[in-house]
Amino acid sequence: MRAKLLILASAIGSLGWGAVLPYQYAYAADTRGWGPLIAAGASSLFSIGALVAAPLAGRLADRFDPVKVAVIAQLLGAAGVASLMFVDVPALFLAGMLVFGLGLSAAVPAKQVLALNWSSSDDRRKVFAYKFTGEALGMAAGAFLAGLVVDLDRADGLDVGFAMAAAGFVISSGIIALAGRLNLAGELGGARGVGRAASDPVSTATGALGAIDAATGAIAAVDLDGDGHADGAARSRGALRVIFAQPAMRWTAVVTITLALGFYAQFESGLPAYGITVLDVDPSAIGLAAAINCLVIVALQVIVVKLTAKRSAPALLMAVGSIWVVSWLILSAAQFAPGIATAMFVMTYGIFAVGETIYSPVLNPLTAQLAPKGMVGQTLGTIAALQTAFSAAGPLVAGVLLGAGLTDVFLGMHLVVSAIAVFAAWRIKKALDREPLAVAASEETAAASARDEPPTTPVDLVRA
Repeated sequence: MRAKLLILASAIGSLGWGAVLPYQYAYAADTRGWGPLIAAGASSLFSIGALVAAPLAGRLADRFDPVKVAVIAQLLGAAGVASLMFVDVPALFLAGMLVFGLGLSAAVPAKQVLALNWSSSDDRRKVFAYKFTGEALGMAAGAFLAGLVVDLDRADGLDVGFAMAAAGFVISSGIIALAGRLNLAGELGGARGVGRAASDPVSTATGALGAIDAATGAIAAVDLDGDGHADGAARSRGALRVIFAQPAMRWTAVVTITLALGFYAQFESGLPAYGITVLDVDPSAIGLAAAINCLVIVALQVIVVKLTAKRSAPALLMAVGSIWVVSWLILSAAQFAPGIATAMFVMTYGIFAVGETIYSPVLNPLTAQLAPKGMVGQTLGTIAALQTAFSAAGPLVAGVLLGAGLTDVFLGMHLVVSAIAVFAAWRIKKALDREPLAVAASEETAAASARDEPPTTPVDLVRA
């Protein structure tokens, strides 16, 4: 029940993204007459807010109740976007967009920790998949509804979008708070033997994870120190050094960056620019392609989760990188087939969507299972910040290359980046294959914890 409420809350919370971001550039630059510099600055400050907020909020989700972190972050975002209805000067508009980005992104790692808390190892990928699908539908619904009522010829023409975003955050926060109270009731019942099951993966207060099932992505509640927090070494060393201390985690970061650069960074600007300037695609086909992308995700997400349930996360990420490679090969070939270039362009968005249905339920559980003890939220936030940073750089790269007529460089770069993603996913697999003892130790510790027995240590396994 809690997982379903979280999925609903995530979908409603995404309304603001779709209701505001597609229109804010034209609103700031043209409607308000502040010019392209202010409009671009607003987008940049939104991204900067996301970069700052995600790792910080992840750390807070590790130390405090992630329900409270998510609720407070979204209410902060609601205040920021609602303030945009009342600003009349560029400086305040920029400040409001910064707070909007802070609130929207700060809630992300907290909600990811909650998705881990409120799911079992058997349905974890399904929960992340439905959450991703709900967010995609929320963004699409926000963009569609706002498109019906937004009037960019009036100074108050985007107020309805700002109000929709604020209301979405508030309603989403209320749903998450309700789900948190259900969680609290379960914990109180646990004192009578009815509460949280032993398979509940994450401590609500600390988010500490342990046992790793490299084949299925299952996570079991383990705290080898017994205190629910990161060990002394983790506290004394720099957070980033701790997070990326193991090779599998470093290669996961590489996969995140390359897959973001290979598609997400170009979804809203680079690919449409390539389609319009190089393939001579009609602008209406851009909207059709985006719609196809969303429809494929909705239609295939559940099916793909079932088909890939027993596949290892690294193997699935290799498949996603391969899909990215195929997509860019089709986009490259489209310039040599002008008669069917538009059809090939639209089809590619659908192919990308197939990769997204694999990627979305896999990456966050994999990141969580590799995270240091007591640093799950911070690790998820750091990876999200990396994805945001490189996604924000994508439009700039596309603008420079396509503006200079370097189409082949643009296409070739993304082919190479996608191939690197395949290689990095393969390296994750090799790294996990070299750590079977640690995996076995974590699984045995989880089982012992469920039986209220002393945990088995790696030394015990060696002796056995």
